[in-house]
Amino acid sequence: MLITFFTELKSAGVPVSLREYLTLMEALEQDLAERRVEDFYYLARVTLVKDESNLDKFDRVFGHVFKGLDLMSDAPAGEIPEDWLRKMAEKHLSEEDKAQIKALGGFEKLMETLRERLKEQEKRHQGGSKWIGTAGTSPFGAYGYNPEGVRIGQKESRHRRAVKVWDKREFKDLDDSLALGTRNIQVALKRLRSFARTGAAEELDLDDTIRATAHKGMLDVKMRPERRNAVKVILFFDIGGSMDDHIRICEELFSAARTEFKVMEHFYFHNCLYEYVWKQNSRRHSDRISTLDLLHKYPADYKVIFVGDASMSPYEIAYAGGSVEHWNEEPGSAWMQRITNLYKNAVWLNPIRPEHWGYTHSIKMLNELMENRMYPLTVEGLTEAMKELTR
Repeated sequence: MLITFFTELKSAGVPVSLREYLTLMEALEQDLAERRVEDFYYLARVTLVKDESNLDKFDRVFGHVFKGLDLMSDAPAGEIPEDWLRKMAEKHLSEEDKAQIKALGGFEKLMETLRERLKEQEKRHQGGSKWIGTAGTSPFGAYGYNPEGVRIGQKESRHRRAVKVWDKREFKDLDDSLALGTRNIQVALKRLRSFARTGAAEELDLDDTIRATAHKGMLDVKMRPERRNAVKVILFFDIGGSMDDHIRICEELFSAARTEFKVMEHFYFHNCLYEYVWKQNSRRHSDRISTLDLLHKYPADYKVIFVGDASMSPYEIAYAGGSVEHWNEEPGSAWMQRITNLYKNAVWLNPIRPEHWGYTHSIKMLNELMENRMYPLTVEGLTEAMKELTR
């Protein structure tokens, strides 16, 4: 199994060496993992991964190779793990049952009711429709269902109906070294490139050298500035939540953009643009970049590309405080308008197929804010988006 793990890591593009594999074997002989799966995971990761950009590849291979290993050795004999009980209590409803559950009626009402529940509630609740709890139809809690609520105490999204998420979430950076399965994305991006001769004369101008030599009757070497890619691009990637379904295509786009554009900056956001963005998802709560500072730093000649599914609660775009993760002082629409006012060449790439855009109100709202410059994240859509950016 361990040899399979090693070979699959190499196949996935993680640069592991035989020496690192032997180091892991030596550590296991010393019982450093203490026969616990979690400890073995971290031991293998620190031994075999040299670059944090490969962590996501490592996680995928680890999950594939060691699928089925559990942590039952950690649980006392005769006891059912807590996670089992939590899943047993999870609420499962038919589509007819879901249709009968009503939302509270607006963002302000939802936030006001949550404040009241926090003041009044004194103990744990399960299965109800009012209190903060689990496996119910209350707007507040985990492992239940409500068409519009605040998710509390639940790691992953289930129905993607939360207006806000109480818990701190962690996202992973996109892998910009991903090998492309096709060159079509790169071909589409090439349409945006424009070249100009800038800087000091450092490249041989063969035609001018031949012309000058023939004119003078002796060798006359002529130089010229190197031809450089003059396009400057800012990429904004929506990360986490429903965008987890589109990580692969976003990584392909990221890799292609890294190759095609010599002057490119990238930033992450979640759902809609607000007062700050970030460069590393692992530090997004501590190492933020002011969006206002970004607007002052990068001049208006940059091309701006948003990448996201634009699928969220309309409150996140239209309301102050509507962000799913924090209390934003201004609505997302205000920040989107600032971007489009400054950067006249801006587009939005959406991985969702255009025929489905009409079913999600937030997609229509953002498309209007982008002045109908939203394109599908397909080769054809990329081609049209690049044409728009060159106007």
